[in-house]
Amino acid sequence: MNMVIRSMNSGGYGTVSMQTRMCSSDSFVEFSNLPSLEIGKNGRGSLKKMRITMRDRGKNRKPLQKGRNLSIEAIQTIQALKRASSKFADKQQEVIHSKFSRLLKFDMMAILRELLRQDHSILALMVFAEIQKEHWYKPEVSLYAEIISVLARNNLYDKVDVILLELKSEKGRLEGKTDGFNVLMENLTSYNMTQLAMDCFELMKEIGCEPDRSTFKLLVRHLESKGESGLSLGIREEARKYYGDFLDFLDEQEDLVTS
Repeated sequence: MNMVIRSMNSGGYGTVSMQTRMCSSDSFVEFSNLPSLEIGKNGRGSLKKMRITMRDRGKNRKPLQKGRNLSIEAIQTIQALKRASSKFADKQQEVIHSKFSRLLKFDMMAILRELLRQDHSILALMVFAEIQKEHWYKPEVSLYAEIISVLARNNLYDKVDVILLELKSEKGRLEGKTDGFNVLMENLTSYNMTQLAMDCFELMKEIGCEPDRSTFKLLVRHLESKGESGLSLGIREEARKYYGDFLDFLDEQEDLVTS
């Protein structure tokens, strides 16, 4: 398309005729070099060329973090929940029923993780309670681990107890994923919740999920750092059932690798 730009300056004004071309990728807009007549104050004209490029603003944006790919509806719901949280509980429930409950699974989970990321612990628990009512919901230890980490970080240890009770009540539906339990126990031990970590270790075995080297090493390292030598010996004996006398890995000093 053609466009005309007029500019004013102390010497008068000039008129520049240009032609634009937009790339299919929308990465930049190019104004091609076309001869133009610029009229100065002295009345003389001169041919000039100009080239203008615009960078795609999207290139300056930071990549979305995991769990932050939010739709417009999800963003609006988060904003409505935050506004309602400063008022009354019934306002929060109104937002849950009018907005959140109408969203798709992807948006619901994205909202939960975004609230957790922002440390809106109470709102996150409210949303999680609604997600648990959905027909597609399936308990995942890794999600419980994520929630517990945020609660502990915000000193809501009483809520941690409640969430772990819920996790135990899901025993018949939990999938035996060792990595998820390892993350959960690592989160608990990092906040010195030793007994809860041991409870999760027992739950892990009850549902038929086999501990691995990272499991035993994490627990032994934590227990020995807290002077719990008796519990540590018990874990070492458990490890012997799986690895025999090859327990050198328990005393290795490199960092644990969990996912």
